[in-house]
Amino acid sequence: MSVVSVSMPEELLERIDEFADDHGYTGRSEVVREASRTLLGEFEDKRLEGRELMGVVTVLFDYETTSVEEKMMHLRHEHEGIVTANFHSHVGGHHCMELFVLEGSLEEISAFVGQIRATKDTLTVDYSVLPVDDFGPLADMS
Repeated sequence: MSVVSVSMPEELLERIDEFADDHGYTGRSEVVREASRTLLGEFEDKRLEGRELMGVVTVLFDYETTSVEEKMMHLRHEHEGIVTANFHSHVGGHHCMELFVLEGSLEEISAFVGQIRATKDTLTVDYSVLPVDDFGPLADMS
């Protein structure tokens, strides 16, 4: 097995160590391996391939980190073919929330989410994806 060096904030490392202890992991390496497998497998659901999907992405970042807000604006424009709606809100005293509603293929949505996740200084990125043809009256029209 290869050894990899990773830089991360001390607070995150402490949370990983605490999580490992609380959940019976042998150590932080096991936690990081499992998290990596989960992240890499998120968009490998064969039921989603080749279908038109709807996605909702929520991003939380510090109000004073203007570079994140600028990056969100650039990504919104870069992916205007799949971003059907975008909402910005202030949350609490020091945070901003950016919400994106997407419609597109698995590849398009996963590329968008990947770029959001790769944005420096985001605090959290959460999303959900479901097939557009899998609910309501449209599901019965096949």
